[in-house]
Amino acid sequence: MKQYLEETLYKDWGQFFTDYEILHEEKTDEQDLLLINTQSYGRVLLLDGVVQVTEKDNFVYHELLTHVPITAHGACKRVLVIGGGDGGMIKEVLKYPDVEVTMVEIDESVVKFSKQHLPKISDGAFDNERLNLVIADGCTLVTEKQNEYDVIIVDSTDPIGPGEVLFTKEFYADCKSALTEGGILATQNGVPFTQPEELQQSVAYFKELFAEGTCYLGSVPTYVGGPMAFGFATDNTEALTLSLNTVRERFNSHNIETKYYTPETHKAAFALPRYIEKLV
Repeated sequence: MKQYLEETLYKDWGQFFTDYEILHEEKTDEQDLLLINTQSYGRVLLLDGVVQVTEKDNFVYHELLTHVPITAHGACKRVLVIGGGDGGMIKEVLKYPDVEVTMVEIDESVVKFSKQHLPKISDGAFDNERLNLVIADGCTLVTEKQNEYDVIIVDSTDPIGPGEVLFTKEFYADCKSALTEGGILATQNGVPFTQPEELQQSVAYFKELFAEGTCYLGSVPTYVGGPMAFGFATDNTEALTLSLNTVRERFNSHNIETKYYTPETHKAAFALPRYIEKLV
C-alpha cells in the first residue's frame, strides 16, 4: 500500500508525495522540520507541513529572487538576505564576485540542518569569505541599519507563524531605511491565484513607501496553484523600464551560469496577467 504525505498549506486542495522516504524529523524552537527523499524532486524540505525547497526545482525560485533585483540595480555591492536558511539564495548572490552578502536567519538549526542534509542547494556558499551570517531576527536587524544595502531579498516563509511579521508595512518601511539610494527590495509573495490577499497587501504597502511597487512572476513546480509572485519595490523608477539590451549587458558581463534566469526571462517576468494586474 502506498504512503501519502499531503502538504498542509491549503485546507481543501494541494499536492502530495508518495513512495517517499523520511530522512529526518525535528521540532525546532521555531517550527516543525521534515526532510523526505522523493523520486521526482529529490530531497524535499517541509516546515510546518509546507514545502520550502527541493533539490530539483529550487533553482527557479533562487535565480529569480536574486538575479532580477541585482541586475535591475546595475551597481550592486552589498546585499542583505533575510531568511534563506537553505543557502540557495546566497549561492546565487555570491556568483557576483564583487558583491558582499549578509544573511540573517532567525533559526540557526535550519542552517545547520541544511548544511548537513541539503548541501547541494548551498553548494559551499556558507564557507565563502564574502558571506556574513547573522543568527538573529531579520526584523530587528533592519531597524538598526541605515543606507546599508543596495538590494534586500526577503526569502521568507508564508505569512503564517514566524514569517508573518515579514509582510507588514512597518517591516517594509524599515527595509527602505536600510537600503541605499535607489536600492531595491525583492520579496517572496506567494501564488497570487490562491493567495491573492498576500500579494495585494504587500504591493499596496510598497506603493505607499516607494516610488515603484509591483511584482514579477515565475513558475516553480512545487509551489502549486499558478505562477509565483515576487514583490519588487524601489525609488529608482528606471529599474522597471530597462531595455533588453541593457539587461543583457549588465547580466552577461558577469559570465554567470544559470538554469532558469536569462535577460529575456527578466523582461518577461514583469508582464503580468490581467488578474494579477488587477490585484496590484
